[in-house]
Amino acid sequence: MASISGSIMGDEYIESYYFCDQCGVYTVEIFHDRFLGDDEVFVRGPVPKPEGDAKIELIGRCPEPWNKKCRCNAHQSYFEGGLD
Repeated sequence: MASISGSIMGDEYIESYYFCDQCGVYTVEIFHDRFLGDDEVFVRGPVPKPEGDAKIELIGRCPEPWNKKCRCNAHQSYFEGGLD
């Protein structure tokens, strides 16, 4: 499992990757903590192993992936430059 958190327009997004050894794919849980309004949880998948592995590798490049205020290159790349 790997997770990363980022702040976009005042909302926090936490994306967590879970790998299934039996299926060979990832499932992504996306928690959207809204600044105003109700929180939401989405599940995305199946995500092919190569795509998931690339995201896990990118998350692994950040020393603090849980820090929604981190602006390292990995965070910027993961969130495609959309961070606050």
